[in-house]
Amino acid sequence: MANKKGCSLESILDMLVAEKMVEQEKASMISSLVSDKDRKSLHPLEIIARRQWANASKPDQFLNLDVLTNWLAERSGMTRYYFDPLKMDVSSCTSIVSYAYASRFGILPVKATDSEVLIAVTDPYQFEWKDEIDRIVNRPINTVLANPEELKAYLLEFYSISRAMDSAGANQAGAPSTLQNLEQLIELGSVGSVDADDQHIVSIVDWLMQYAFSQRASDIHIEPRREKGNVRFRIDGVLHQVYEIPANITAAVVSRIKIMGRLDVAEKRKPQDGRIKTRSPDGAEVELRLSSMPTAFGEKLVLRIFDPEVLVKNFAALGLEKKDSDIWNEMIAQPHGIILVTGPTGSGKTTTLYTSLKHLARPEVNVCTIEDPIELVEPSFNQMQVQHNIDLDFASGVKTLLRQDPDIIMVGEIRDRETAEMAVQAALTGHLVISTLHTNDAPSAIARLAEIGVPPYLISATLIGVVAQRLVRTLCSHCKQDHQIDEHEWEALIRPWKTVAPENISRAEGCLECRQTGYKGRVGIYEMMPINDSLKREVGRDFDLAKFRKAAIKQGMRPLNLAGAQKVAKGITTIEEVLKVAPPRYDG
Repeated sequence: MANKKGCSLESILDMLVAEKMVEQEKASMISSLVSDKDRKSLHPLEIIARRQWANASKPDQFLNLDVLTNWLAERSGMTRYYFDPLKMDVSSCTSIVSYAYASRFGILPVKATDSEVLIAVTDPYQFEWKDEIDRIVNRPINTVLANPEELKAYLLEFYSISRAMDSAGANQAGAPSTLQNLEQLIELGSVGSVDADDQHIVSIVDWLMQYAFSQRASDIHIEPRREKGNVRFRIDGVLHQVYEIPANITAAVVSRIKIMGRLDVAEKRKPQDGRIKTRSPDGAEVELRLSSMPTAFGEKLVLRIFDPEVLVKNFAALGLEKKDSDIWNEMIAQPHGIILVTGPTGSGKTTTLYTSLKHLARPEVNVCTIEDPIELVEPSFNQMQVQHNIDLDFASGVKTLLRQDPDIIMVGEIRDRETAEMAVQAALTGHLVISTLHTNDAPSAIARLAEIGVPPYLISATLIGVVAQRLVRTLCSHCKQDHQIDEHEWEALIRPWKTVAPENISRAEGCLECRQTGYKGRVGIYEMMPINDSLKREVGRDFDLAKFRKAAIKQGMRPLNLAGAQKVAKGITTIEEVLKVAPPRYDG
């Protein structure tokens, strides 16, 4: 039912009644009860969705806003549009029409290229706005139908940030240029920098952080370039381009964040570290670790986002299988000795350590840490940060902690012989020491300790166990599909072990929930190597890594690629993900 003036509440209800989705009595009732205020402020679909009616023709389906939007798109022959903010060029889209105009007609430009302009609408029968925009863009205009509630939210958000950018740029008029970079291009008559305390800059920074929280980002990258600054988010281990900011506004945004992190704003020549504590949109506390670095075009910032919720995860949520969880619990329950967690940067070592310490930190236990830097402030730990400028390093930090009557000591990383010796000393004197090491797999940790200079007899006397870990992306539960596995791929992953049989192989399809990636979230895969008496005998002056690795596998150690294969076999991840992060396969 096309209506030249657009779809009204009555026309939508008539269509729903005609299709036997709503009873006539309900339609008549709602039409007479809705206030003029709601008619003006809410879309007809929103008014109907708020009644939470069941679909009369499908009683198991409720007429929520998403169902109604899909129905209206199908009824009008228009494509349903789902917003993905990370794939939208906000500045280009919001420059086409004003906020007032877009709000008046319930439209939002979502894509603008040289060949077309794509506009999301909430009314598939009302095109009064089209002629005006035709004259402005001089390109073909295509329309798609969007959820009216989502469109209003993004309309406000995108135009607010665009206004803040424009206002921040306008406020710079007449200011001297303070932007410093190695290849500064001087434009005669150009304007200069923006004040970091400008309210528009404050709004931009707030938006960036809230946006990152809502998109599940683990890191925010702000990267200055000659003319534009890039903003990128790392989500599930992959970087996504989010926004481009003019260079002078980028400098002001960086300064604003440095102020929030209590860094020296005047110092732009050397790297600095800081931290910010704030709240997410749902009110949860979030901690951000801030790192600045001077580059050719100004200071680059990376904000690592730490979610305190990781500390309340159980080991199963981290990805530990029941058998692995039992081994890990047995290791951390030991009264003294050293436990090592190995893996590259970004493999989840910090989460594993903090989660374990949180479980161990009872009122009768004194947990002390020495970190560089403190990743996440936790009230149940006593945390100390390495400060090289006053000669407080890991080794001297452990020496200090030993005088603090600790039960458990966490050393951020064993990097040198002195730190390793202090960790061994702490273990020998009756303390449980948990630390990290950078090696490819668990057996290589023994060789690494020997290279650092720890005598073999001390390694075998103090080492409880080693855990190597990686993070793999998990398949999106909304779109993953059953998949007939390629026998050659499977053989390449698990050879020479034949202990894992595929149960529920799935593949990544891609949907709106996962931004067409096919993956949503990450989970750990673990190589658990408890050091038993048999393995201790393999640690000696003539230590042979290959021989030791075979002995560890014989004693039950499951290599990382096999641990990953078990996740693939259960339909949690894919072979590609495991092969991407697991070290090269070795024969058992």
